Amino acid sequence: MLFVCLSLLAGCSDTWNNPYPADDQRANVVYSAFSERPKHLDPARSYSSNEAEFTGQIYEPPLQYHFLKRPYELIPLTAIAVPKPRYLDAAGRPLPDDAPTAAIARSVYEIRIRPGIRYQPHPAFARDAAGRYRYHALRVEDTADKRQIGDFEHTGTRELVAADYVYQIKRLASPRVASPIFGLMSEHIVGLKELGEAMEKASKAHPDRPLDPNTFGFAGAEVVDRYTYRIRVKGKYPQFIYWLAMPFFAPIPWEAEVFYAQPGMADRNLTLDWQPVGTGPFYLAENDPNRRMVLKKNPYFHGETYPADGDAADRAAGLLADAGKPLPLIDGAVFSLEKETIPYWNKFLQGYYDSSGISSDSFDQAVQFSAGGDPQLTASMRDKNIHLVTTVQTSIWYVGFNMLDPIIGGLAPEKQKLRQAISIALDYEEFISIFLNGRGIPAQGPIPPGIFGYVDGEKGINPYVYRMRDGKPVRRSIEDAKRLLAEAGYPNGRNARTGEPLVLYFDTMASGPDAKSRLDWIKKQLDRISVQLVVRGTDYNRFQDKIRKGNAQLFEWGWNADYPDPENFFFLLYGPNKKVGRGGENAANYDNPEFDRLFERMKDMENGPARQAVIDQMLDIVRRDAPWIFAYYPKSFGLRHDWVKNVKPNLMANNTLKYRRVDPAQRAQARLAWNRPVLWPIGLGAVGLLAIIAPAFIAWRRHERKAA
Repeated sequence: MLFVCLSLLAGCSDTWNNPYPADDQRANVVYSAFSERPKHLDPARSYSSNEAEFTGQIYEPPLQYHFLKRPYELIPLTAIAVPKPRYLDAAGRPLPDDAPTAAIARSVYEIRIRPGIRYQPHPAFARDAAGRYRYHALRVEDTADKRQIGDFEHTGTRELVAADYVYQIKRLASPRVASPIFGLMSEHIVGLKELGEAMEKASKAHPDRPLDPNTFGFAGAEVVDRYTYRIRVKGKYPQFIYWLAMPFFAPIPWEAEVFYAQPGMADRNLTLDWQPVGTGPFYLAENDPNRRMVLKKNPYFHGETYPADGDAADRAAGLLADAGKPLPLIDGAVFSLEKETIPYWNKFLQGYYDSSGISSDSFDQAVQFSAGGDPQLTASMRDKNIHLVTTVQTSIWYVGFNMLDPIIGGLAPEKQKLRQAISIALDYEEFISIFLNGRGIPAQGPIPPGIFGYVDGEKGINPYVYRMRDGKPVRRSIEDAKRLLAEAGYPNGRNARTGEPLVLYFDTMASGPDAKSRLDWIKKQLDRISVQLVVRGTDYNRFQDKIRKGNAQLFEWGWNADYPDPENFFFLLYGPNKKVGRGGENAANYDNPEFDRLFERMKDMENGPARQAVIDQMLDIVRRDAPWIFAYYPKSFGLRHDWVKNVKPNLMANNTLKYRRVDPAQRAQARLAWNRPVLWPIGLGAVGLLAIIAPAFIAWRRHERKAA
């Protein structure tokens, strides 16, 4: 009997460790994971990347980013065209497009959406035979057995209209929504601050009543007709157009809020934060944050096609193979809960997840560097036909100098040379190699790749820190740094007048063994030019307080782009945005009138040669003044299996799942090959067990016969 069982096991060819149902083997879906539950799926509240992974697929603002083009380019999503603002003076009279900024009192954006767009199936839209909403007058007992939207028997849909966009903009001002961008937008959208005050007053007066945005007047956004609405912005704010590609400005149907506001709904997590309602290519069909989240194709999706315009590199990478095909290319996505990186990594290698990041624990297993320093996959990854996906993030990490400090601050030539010398001494090529596993590129200025204004090659280097050699930027020598230090008044790291050593203080919130090794490295770098560095570690709150009061001397910080415009980086160095006294984001307290004048001109310009020329002037100034050590632009490394197609990192867009294509048959075949049950140990164990039992059994039988 034992040998019969072993024979049956040996004949089994299926995988035993598959975490998905057998029926899903050839499903046209993407398999991924999440490490913690998204806190907010309401587009007015959501502002985290792990939330955008879902909201970006479900909600549709009027604009989106082109999937392939770089620098990043806005294109219509639900809108018919990317709107161009009309300018008005204080009396409401039209102004020409080239009117001076000071003359512009209002910018008016008129957005027309495409007819025929429909919402996902949802019970909030369900009507009975008489046309009445089925689920808008529920009692607590009616929802006692409801946990998911799928628990409601009936669903419906309706057409997207302009009023849904205006409704959402009003929701940004609601105190019960508590949108994280209300403060910023109230500075730009006409009347939004006043709307917030009115809604706050109404909420306090009647805390038990629903707060219906439609009952409040609002000058900042209005419905023109069924498919058209207008937004009024104070003055000239060209960057506002980028906000129209964020979920904050996606539509919300009033029916959804009425549906979720009913008794008992919130107690069962039936809210917009858990059960979103959108017009996008997917909808959230299952939300079990302790197990998995499932997106399914929206059966009412209005349709869109894969882009046909890309560059030669896109074509060579196969990114135009699906040009013109209807989107989405998959039927959905399954996200499983994985709290630890090692199980996630192992399941990726088994083929159960389609893509993966690379943690420090698995980096050496996945990536190695060539003699030239280029990252490449290890042999074990290539054997599985895994692909490496890299991209430079639209972020910068920098070391800031407090420009108010009497030693390292100021715009005098000797102060500039002191900061330039320190900038040369901190060898960020070495830092990236040691501490980042090569995941970064040395920064040449405040603008990262992918943002308009970034220039590659010789024209784009920082000449005060680098020089070109054989077509590549090479950091200037320590001898150059020592020469600059001497010209700054500190020969051999000592004050030329007093003979005292130059001691600088570095404030940081970093802690732990990894941070210590990194901080020790920074100290050793400055030792090379005989500058002494004292590290002052503190907690984040104390660190922020020091920066706010200007009590730090040197510090490290970073910035991620909110939108792909150089203004989003240059404003970190704009004088009126100083941290001290102004509370702005200019933590270095840099204040150069020439730079500020160019910034005020540049921020309102359209992208083109004229704007690039102004940006080049600004870069020349800020590189010379060196208020920052431009450390590095982080570089992300990711992996994908060969059956996953159309993967091109897009750091601005969060709705790229619709472009993804998978080959379910190839995936199923790989899973089978990589996860075949290894049965010989079972057989060997069984034989061993039989060898142990057999003598005892024979002895027992002999004893029984002897007794007989």
